Amino acid sequence: MTETAWAPEACTLPTAERPLRLAEFDALFATAAHEGERLSPTHLRLTLTGGADLAATARDLTARETRCCSFFAFTVTRLPADRVRLDVEVPAAHVAVLDALQTRAAA
Repeated sequence: MTETAWAPEACTLPTAERPLRLAEFDALFATAAHEGERLSPTHLRLTLTGGADLAATARDLTARETRCCSFFAFTVTRLPADRVRLDVEVPAAHVAVLDALQTRAAA
């Protein structure tokens, strides 16, 4: 199974660009210390800690992801001390995608 095999058919990002987008999420998770919490099967909350531009980076990435995978609902909330809360919600039909994102965040 390839790294992007979990991407659903609803994703309109060209297949050739999917590894690049995945790398952007990996870079976000690797450069920002984080904690994860699964609030429900369809709702993941990550708390990221990084530099002053972390919120802008997260907003840009999640906005672009929503354009190609409209089933995602991302909420980026700036917190004190250069922290960002990233809530990710999906419909029940896409729980496997949220599972994969949580696995990548934890890696």
